[in-house]
Amino acid sequence: MKPKDLITTGVITLVLVAGVMAVILLTGDSDLFLWAADLFGKSPGSLAGQVVWITGASSGIGEELAYVLAASGCKLVLSARRRNELERVGQHCMDEYKMRSEDVLILPLDLLQFDTHKSAVDIVLTHFKKIDILVNNAGRSQRALWVNTSFEVDREILEVNTLGPLSLTKAVLPHMVERKSGHIAVVSSVVGLMGAPGLGSYAGSKHALHGWFDTLRMEVFEDNIHISMLCPGPIFSNALKFAFTGKSGEALGVDMEPGERRMTTERCAHLCAVAIANQLDEAWISLQPELSYYYLNQYMPAVARWAAVRIAGPRLQKLKEGRNDLHAS
Repeated sequence: MKPKDLITTGVITLVLVAGVMAVILLTGDSDLFLWAADLFGKSPGSLAGQVVWITGASSGIGEELAYVLAASGCKLVLSARRRNELERVGQHCMDEYKMRSEDVLILPLDLLQFDTHKSAVDIVLTHFKKIDILVNNAGRSQRALWVNTSFEVDREILEVNTLGPLSLTKAVLPHMVERKSGHIAVVSSVVGLMGAPGLGSYAGSKHALHGWFDTLRMEVFEDNIHISMLCPGPIFSNALKFAFTGKSGEALGVDMEPGERRMTTERCAHLCAVAIANQLDEAWISLQPELSYYYLNQYMPAVARWAAVRIAGPRLQKLKEGRNDLHAS
């Protein structure tokens, strides 16, 4: 083949590859590594038989993840503060996915009661003898402008979203180190990668998780322990009912608007399970156009920061007006 023909063939190949990648990026609902894992990697069924402890399992992503893992043949520890809701989720796992009662441990847990975490680990180990995967999912969202958020709320969000998962992980970690095996998944958020108007304290708490757990990944690599940071974007759930506002002791108490541009909780849970099954270090889970902006923030951060302050206006105005449909189409 002549040099000119080689060059032409190479250019055409590059254009085709770029076109395919662009289509995947613009139509996908996850980053490219997670997209590839979902199509070609291990399925959640590869986790069959493993003991998975999920916090925040009484609703939202945690509840749906429990169903995905139950269908995959995992043994489950379900934790949250509301025992009745945990029992509902556990019963559904047994009824729908034919799980044995001894393979579903209902373990009420308050992440803010740090001194109870070690005893909770002991209960799990007594029941199952091991913990293969810990999913730090529990947490609370927020909706308030920076200037209207009290310092007390800042502190409370850090305790729930950051210190709670840290405390529980520190209680579980010695067991995993002793076994030379384990996987810790942390449900962060895309605002753990970049800020967003009205989510200042929430974003700060999620950013902090990345600092701690990215460090832990390096420290426990030789112990065969994996760390996965799961970063969902806007998801349909009941998160806004319990979200912090700017005032301590107050919950937002609103429902998400049906017409908002959000991913279903079921789809998010499936992608979380795929990321865990394939031991991905970090996974972005979001619809467009947010997903493209995360890529911009990753590879051209200066441009992303320049754009962010200029396109935040409509969302900021909605917040000032007290509106909640921030992701309306």
